[in-house]
Amino acid sequence: MDKPTSQSGTVLLVDDALDNLRVIHDSLQEAGYAVRVATDGFAAIESVRRMPPDVIVLDAMMPGIDGFETCRRLKQSLDTREIPVIFMTGLSDTEHIVQGFQAGGVDYVTKPVVIEELLARLATHVHRAQLMTHTRAAIDSAGRAIVAFDGLQHVTWATPLAQRWLQPLLEDERLPLPLRHWLHGSDAGETPYALWHEGERLLFSLLEPGLLSIQRHASLPEPETLTRWFPLTSREAEVLYWVTLGKTNREIGEILAISPRTVNKHLEHVFEKLGVETRTAAASLVLSRGQS
Repeated sequence: MDKPTSQSGTVLLVDDALDNLRVIHDSLQEAGYAVRVATDGFAAIESVRRMPPDVIVLDAMMPGIDGFETCRRLKQSLDTREIPVIFMTGLSDTEHIVQGFQAGGVDYVTKPVVIEELLARLATHVHRAQLMTHTRAAIDSAGRAIVAFDGLQHVTWATPLAQRWLQPLLEDERLPLPLRHWLHGSDAGETPYALWHEGERLLFSLLEPGLLSIQRHASLPEPETLTRWFPLTSREAEVLYWVTLGKTNREIGEILAISPRTVNKHLEHVFEKLGVETRTAAASLVLSRGQS
């Protein structure tokens, strides 16, 4: 077997059996991997959060929290769920093998570990992990914030930029409730959805089923500023301001103490003066002007 280069990758080795830990550590290090170690599940989780490895080689049976629970906890976090986990176990029955996969593992080896077999599996998973990392970094460097989600709106993958923007809004790793409601609506593929967080606007667009892009805009200009930017009356500027915040005509009417029909009339004038035809186009014009 060809010996991996010194750039083979980083492995976190987790095992409470020190003799086994030492043998595997030395073998992986000799094969060119940078190896970190942990002797229990809690230490492993802390190590991963502090500095994510390319792959985790995890003993299934340990005191405290076992390997299965350790893996489940890592898979619950958007920051660590993509790291592949290879289980080590002396349990060869189907039940425990299935349990490892159900916990989020991608592979397993049985004890006593055959080093050549472990190296072969590591090479495959490290390569895939590094390719995924490079892909995410490339998308991130291009300024794209992309999020993938499953049928229950759990986030399954995100670029680093999307992670930073979205993490404070997640509910048990699910997309925010208003966003989930929007995804179930009939116009999700046509009209972007806006969420405000700490004075900034996150604009979500559905690229295809299960895939969102996010754009972030700074705090919205006040109506007084809009009257300086565009040929609008004060009331039209107020309506445009709340439209850009994603409010409906009924909500705007309640805020401004006017009827939804009157709001719609003002909005028609706004569209005509701005040379646009939709609420989304009007809001996009405001946001693009604010960034210029």
